[in-house]
Amino acid sequence: MGFFQEFKEFAMRGNVVDMAVGIVIGGAFGKIVSSFVADVLMPPIGLLLGGVDFTGLSITLKEAVGKTPAVTLNYGKFIQSVVDFTIIAFAIFMVVKAMNAMQKQKEEAPEEPPKPSNEELLLAEIRDLLKQKS
Repeated sequence: MGFFQEFKEFAMRGNVVDMAVGIVIGGAFGKIVSSFVADVLMPPIGLLLGGVDFTGLSITLKEAVGKTPAVTLNYGKFIQSVVDFTIIAFAIFMVVKAMNAMQKQKEEAPEEPPKPSNEELLLAEIRDLLKQKS
């Protein structure tokens, strides 16, 4: 079996395709959450804290000199990233929790007893015939 044939089999497995779809959707979800945090959530929080723009919070380590830009420690962007992560982690937690609950319900659902085999059906029919004769 050639290298490319092995790779094709690997890439077309269900788990790999599912994982790829999850990564693409996760990336899009991350962008949505980042926009939500930056554009919807953080402005009111900044307003409540006295008009603070979190993305602008920084400590200047070295002032700009000529064409050399200032060296800054941008802790406001870090705070925003932490809020992004927290929201994404909470959303994933809720999805996993819901999936576990559905799996638990599926496991707790009573299963149908197995259908009797042909031999059992024949024996039951013979038993019923013998009961009718006596």
